[in-house]
Amino acid sequence: MMTSKGILIVDDDHSICLTLSLALNDLGYELATAHSGEAALSAIEQRNFGIVLLDIWMPGIDGMEVLRRIKLIAPQIRVIMMTAHGGVESAVAAMKLGAVDFIQKPFTPPEIRSLVAAVIQREALDDSMAKDYASCIELAKKCITDHRFEAADAHLRKAVSIDPSRAEAFNLLGAVLEIQGAHRSEALRNYHAALALDGSYAPARRNIDRIAGENKYRRGKIDIDRR
Repeated sequence: MMTSKGILIVDDDHSICLTLSLALNDLGYELATAHSGEAALSAIEQRNFGIVLLDIWMPGIDGMEVLRRIKLIAPQIRVIMMTAHGGVESAVAAMKLGAVDFIQKPFTPPEIRSLVAAVIQREALDDSMAKDYASCIELAKKCITDHRFEAADAHLRKAVSIDPSRAEAFNLLGAVLEIQGAHRSEALRNYHAALALDGSYAPARRNIDRIAGENKYRRGKIDIDRR
């Protein structure tokens, strides 16, 4: 559970830190910035944060290593990974470590504000609140963060039963199956189901293309939503 009202923004690009600070200023959270992985870890040792916005590519200690260390010293912190075009080479590993969400650069202030607000609201949910499609999706994402992958799977299957005509649950279910180490064909079936339901659903298309690329190049990232 997120207990702090502090947000730490970690990016070696000072202009991005400024943009994010301005975008998130009206959420009512105390904001701090760090321009390296080392500075971020130092800040976390000195202050309590509820959310960390963490760039994946930084000189020195990179974002993946910072994520790993955060989850060792302060596992309650919710970490949103920020990725440039091309994404995280091992998003499966990032999600296993407990990354709560991903957003790809470039993004707009409303997009990042909406994502952070969704993460905050997600913390108020518990398993008993899985009443409709949207709550099942949000609870599944929360369970992924908490390493409760079987519970995430159950929430997503419930979402599918509530509304089998929507793509997002199928796409997320494929991601959860990958995280749990299921055979790629199981994940692919769900990604293809998502794309069949919505031919414009880009995350499912990217996941299908990524798996095809990994078969050839062994790299890629999971896309979990439209961001």
